[in-house]
Amino acid sequence: MQNYILVFFGTGIGGILRYWSSNYIYRFLPPTFPYGTLLVNILGSFIIGIVMYYFNDNELIDQELRIFLTVGFCGGLTTFSTFSFKTINFLKEKEFLFTAYKISKLLTGA
Repeated sequence: MQNYILVFFGTGIGGILRYWSSNYIYRFLPPTFPYGTLLVNILGSFIIGIVMYYFNDNELIDQELRIFLTVGFCGGLTTFSTFSFKTINFLKEKEFLFTAYKISKLLTGA
């Protein structure tokens, strides 16, 4: 139950940051391209990369904080980071065919 609460609050914070930053960026850039979405996708992917490959691999972060940051915060910030997280886990578990299948489904929109 604790993990659900962590994901709940992390998603809320990430979603609020996504909404704010997506709107804030258009004060400086024209709305002809989804710069806000691009910004939060890059930020979310960067955060999830740091958490998974630096903090988690070096055992500098406990499981609860990892769930809060990756599934919750980054999941609320951007759906792309959740896709990246699952892809990384499949690759770490040597599920190469399943990873390729999921990526092909995403790219084809099927």
